[in-house]
Amino acid sequence: MSQISVKKSKIQVIAFLTTVSALFLIPIVLVFINSFKSKLYVINSPFAMPNAKSWAGFHNFVEGVTATGFFGAAGFSLFITVFSVALIVLFTSMTAWYITRSSSLFCKLLYFVFVFAMIVPFQMVMFPLSKIANLFYLDNPVGILFIYVGFGAGTSVFLFSGFIKSVPIAVEEAALIDGCTPFKTFFHVVFPMITPIAITVAILNSMWIWNDYLLPYLIIGTDYRTIPVAVQYLRGGYGSIDMGYMMAIITLAIIPIVGFYFLCQRYIIEGVTAGSVKG
Repeated sequence: MSQISVKKSKIQVIAFLTTVSALFLIPIVLVFINSFKSKLYVINSPFAMPNAKSWAGFHNFVEGVTATGFFGAAGFSLFITVFSVALIVLFTSMTAWYITRSSSLFCKLLYFVFVFAMIVPFQMVMFPLSKIANLFYLDNPVGILFIYVGFGAGTSVFLFSGFIKSVPIAVEEAALIDGCTPFKTFFHVVFPMITPIAITVAILNSMWIWNDYLLPYLIIGTDYRTIPVAVQYLRGGYGSIDMGYMMAIITLAIIPIVGFYFLCQRYIIEGVTAGSVKG
């Protein structure tokens, strides 16, 4: 193949990927633009840039924050997301390490149980789950952490297991010979080596938990509003919604998680790729 053909192919690929990227970015840009426009102009001209007539400034943000109790909701969302992700990373990494290094039939079956949990839809178990959460007093911001650990365990164990297979077992054996206990071996030898996939798991679960609406609404209800639950309080009489306020609150809600993703995005490809081709 000539160099001209190669260059044309690269240009076509770049053009295609640029188009796909634009399609994903357009909704985010529209939300940001409309967050500075008044309600009437958001509905009638959602694709237009703000002008002197449509410009609402920061009024939408101020009123939206007041109407939803945004800062309180953000506090609950941050608490639930941070501690849920921390528990998921800790427990599932330890579980995956044990399952991967053990050759027992029980561990093999346990691994398939975790894989099977990945394909069970939440809608299938949401009503029994809400009842059990109520019986065991898990219907609060602390109790819901353990529910998220359960739902996040399947995918997380699967990712950790694939990556841990790439860790040389000789390193662990050397640590045991030097007198390390299994806990010391894991936390001082294994875990530092699986940091890329740990960050990947943290990012994926953070985006899921931060944006989750159904589970917090079913389990902890409106007593402890997370941001997705608080947004519904922008609904007025007869189902009317001030779309200006809505766009402003959505903008505030996506800033933290998008920023976190951009800071750590390189670890996603590194972690998933390494875990899928080695072992």
